[in-house]
Amino acid sequence: MIKIGVITASDRASAGIYEDISGVAIQDTMKAYLLSEHEIVYRCIPDDQSTIESTMIELCDVQGCCLVVTTGGTGPALRDVTPEATQNVCQKMMPGFGELMRSVSLQYVPTAILSRQTAGIRGKSLIINLPGKPKSIRECLDAVFPAVPYCIDLIEGPYLECNEEAIKVFRPKQ
Repeated sequence: MIKIGVITASDRASAGIYEDISGVAIQDTMKAYLLSEHEIVYRCIPDDQSTIESTMIELCDVQGCCLVVTTGGTGPALRDVTPEATQNVCQKMMPGFGELMRSVSLQYVPTAILSRQTAGIRGKSLIINLPGKPKSIRECLDAVFPAVPYCIDLIEGPYLECNEEAIKVFRPKQ
């Protein structure tokens, strides 16, 4: 079974102060994009770097998620540490993901320059950090997801079959 990890890093959502609509937005987007049968492994955790790191490691190494998508913790606030956690657990960073997401977000809001989204590879898992707002999550995923299945192919993950009506992915012709 293909596993997709979803991590929401939010002190308030993890404490039950408000509903985690961002994590739900990622799950809904994955359901729309993927034709491959898959299981979502979801975690809603506080904005704590060691907790974020251990959760990423668990989803990649123990759960075997080929893709881990995070939301929250990418801004400049003191508790925003998701990119630092991602960098600490990854063997390779993939800065093009963050560059493209910020470029797309700048078309909508000038504060996109404050966002520190990034991506990286841990073993056979791709980790992508997204912003926290559902609208921004979809805009960013629409921008970067066309490269995600091929990236997962290259790191020897499972073949992700996608719904071409929802998202057009790119794989070079064999």
